[in-house]
Formats: sequence, C-alpha cells, structure tokens
Amino acid sequence: MRSMTITEKILAKHCGKKEVAPGELINAKVDIALGNDITAPIAIREFRRIGATKVFNKKKVVLVPDHFTPNKDIKSAEQCKILRDFAIEQKLTHYYEGGEVGVEHALLPEKGIVVPGDVVIGADSHTCTYGALGAFSTGVGSTDLAAAMITGELWFKVPQSMKFVFKGRLNKWVSGKDMILRVIGDIGVDGALYRAMEFAGSAIKKLSMDSRMSMCNMAIEAGAKSGIIEPDDVTMAYAAKRAERPFKFYASDDDAVYAGVSEYDCSILEPQVACPHLPENTKNVGEVKNVSIDQVVIGSCTNGRLEDLEVAARILKGKKVHRYVRLIVIPATPLIYAEAMKRGWFDIFLKAGAVISPPTCGPCLGGHMGILAAGERALATTNRNFVGRMGDPRSEVYLANPAVAAATAVKGKIAHPDEVV
Repeated sequence: MRSMTITEKILAKHCGKKEVAPGELINAKVDIALGNDITAPIAIREFRRIGATKVFNKKKVVLVPDHFTPNKDIKSAEQCKILRDFAIEQKLTHYYEGGEVGVEHALLPEKGIVVPGDVVIGADSHTCTYGALGAFSTGVGSTDLAAAMITGELWFKVPQSMKFVFKGRLNKWVSGKDMILRVIGDIGVDGALYRAMEFAGSAIKKLSMDSRMSMCNMAIEAGAKSGIIEPDDVTMAYAAKRAERPFKFYASDDDAVYAGVSEYDCSILEPQVACPHLPENTKNVGEVKNVSIDQVVIGSCTNGRLEDLEVAARILKGKKVHRYVRLIVIPATPLIYAEAMKRGWFDIFLKAGAVISPPTCGPCLGGHMGILAAGERALATTNRNFVGRMGDPRSEVYLANPAVAAATAVKGKIAHPDEVV
C-alpha cells in the first residue's frame, strides 16, 4: 500500500478505496454540501430542473444567506426567499437567517456542523477554510452543489499536495494571516493550482484555531483546491465541545510524496500587506507605510473571529479613529458578536468612532455595508483585493491582519501597530 498525505487518506476513505493517487478520478461521498444566497438559488433551480424532489440528507445540506444580508435590496431579498422556501420545503436542519445567520465559514465550524475528517463542498470558493479542522473542503460551482444535494456524492480529481513548513516563534502582531500572505506572495495566485496546500511545522502547532482558519481560508488565493492542517490537541479542544457528529483525525505518512516542500522561519516574518490588485502583491508593512486610507474593514470569513476583534480592541482602546477614515467592524457570527459585546470591545470600538455591523460578508465582495467610491482606498482584513472587489473599479483595496488594520484606522494611513501602541 502506497504512502499517502492527509488529503489522499480522507478522499480514499470517502470513495471506499484503500488508497488513491494524485490525478486519479474518484466519486466521493460528501459529508456537508453548502450554499449561500448568491450560489444556492442557481443550485436549487438546477435541482428542480433535473426533477429532483428530495435532498439526499436534510442534515447535510446547509444553506446560509450571508452575502447580501440583512437584505440590501429587492433582488437580494428574492434570492434569500428562494433559500428560505427551499429550506422549509426540505425541512433542512441547518438553515440560518436573521439573528442566527453568520458568515458561513465562521458559522459552520463554530456550530460543529463541519468536523475533522469530513469531505465538505460549498458553492463558495472559501470553503477551503475547514481544512483548519483537518477536513478536505473545497469550493465548487452551483451545478456541482445541485448534484451533491441530490446524490450525496461528487466527483473529484485527487490533487497533488504541497507542503509548507513553518518553524520559529511568531513576532508580536504577526498571525496566520501574515503567514498565508507571505506564502501567496512567494508562489503567486496560481502557484498551487489544483493542489492541496498542507501547512505544518512547530509554528503551526502553536497557532490558534482562528489563525489556522485564516490560513486555510486563503489557500484558494494561491489557486489551491484546498488547504489543510493535520488535527492535533488544539483541534481536539475546539471540536470536542462543538461537533454534532463523530469525527476522525487523519495524518500524512512520514514518507508521503509532495509536489514541493517549502520552509519558513517565522522569527523573521513581519506583518504583511497585500497591495492592489492581487493577493500575491505582498510587502512588509514597513514598505507601504504612509499610504493614505479612506476606509478600514475588520471582519469577513478570514478575520472576523474573536481573536481578530480582540487584537483590534487592544490597539484601539483609548484612541480615536482618524477623522477622515471610516472604520467598519463586522463580527463574523452572532456568538462572536455577543461575546465581543460582553467583553466590552464594542464600547472601545464605538468610543473610537467605528461602525459596528451585524454579521455579513457585506463589503468584502462589494455587496453592501461599505462600498468604495472612485479613487478611494481601503485596508481590509478580507481575502481579495481584485479590481472593483469592494466597489468602484477605480478604487483600491489593501489586505492586512487586524492589528495593522486597527493601527491604520487610527493613523489614517497604512501603519505598523507599534506606531500606535
């Protein structure tokens, strides 16, 4: 029997084989099939066009209207109504809206819907987030989602794996966001095309689950099929109190074959900033200081979790947002929202002059709650900075971690947190 990576082992288990190899075409059982208010209406239309009447498992089809909600206009309301009607018709266990909805890739792990060892598909490219739990998770098209909703299965080409080994101790103000931005800066937005990015090493083992999710979330920005981290004690502590199903830990064999192995010394890693208009355009924050900013967004499926809000609150405490900067803070789920409020962080944000939004993807995709005008610049903790991503095509978006974002909001220009604290 051949040695396998964690990704190959999970896929082999889900297609009923003892082993699989990169490039092999398989049909795998799906544990979770996810859709949102942009992608699921198309999947539901195809579901009905095919003549299907029942989803394969009402507990495993998950619908989360999070992109344009709270509904920003009539069209977004109609999109969400399609999801609601379908969820009621199919008696779906996991449908969330209103005060229960959160940004999908923060909500599903938090609720224990996704567990280690799963195969998860979602009609959203950042479904790769769940690799932080030791699951194989990847984004698919809406028609693939429809097929999975009906059959509970989907075909895959087993991806080659690339390994990224992080050693050393992280410096102050550096997090998983900076680690993944550095990798993308090195290999480019197509450097891991249709490959599984496996993150390993002593520095990864010390990362919180929040930071692990940030890393796996942005694997797609390097063109990857998925991102994944071997589960460990940190994973167990997170999953054991949340998982709604039994789960299994998988690990790569010591002699597993990789398409490439890269090593990073975290002791020399500084906070990173991805400049317009690609996530690969990364520089140390010191190289882009003094770039004036009109808007700062702290949130999204990449950095809207408790750890992210905590570091922002620590930097903003007792300070004021620059007079000509709009700071928008978006907790990723209702639970994160409530906990941040309980810990007094909302008082800090409000006194600083921030706007606090309910959980939504909102500005990340240029949806609502913070659209940019022509000529405006934003620094955001989101995952993409393509042309027109957050509004007018003549605007610009810089990407950074929450510490840099909070410091930038105070200074009115891109700043290192040490300039503020």
